[in-house]
Amino acid sequence: MKVKCPTCKQKIEWENNPFRPFCSERCKLIDLGAWAKGEYKIEGELDDEMASSN
Repeated sequence: MKVKCPTCKQKIEWENNPFRPFCSERCKLIDLGAWAKGEYKIEGELDDEMASSN
């Protein structure tokens, strides 16, 4: 089965891909860096316990 890499959109083979869902370590690290810089976020309300710890 072929899927698109979420970073570069290149079509890649899913089976036996050590970096899936990415095509390479480079794309995996680009995605990790985007999370670290706050470019991605999960929307939603914080529950009471999470809100009090901030």
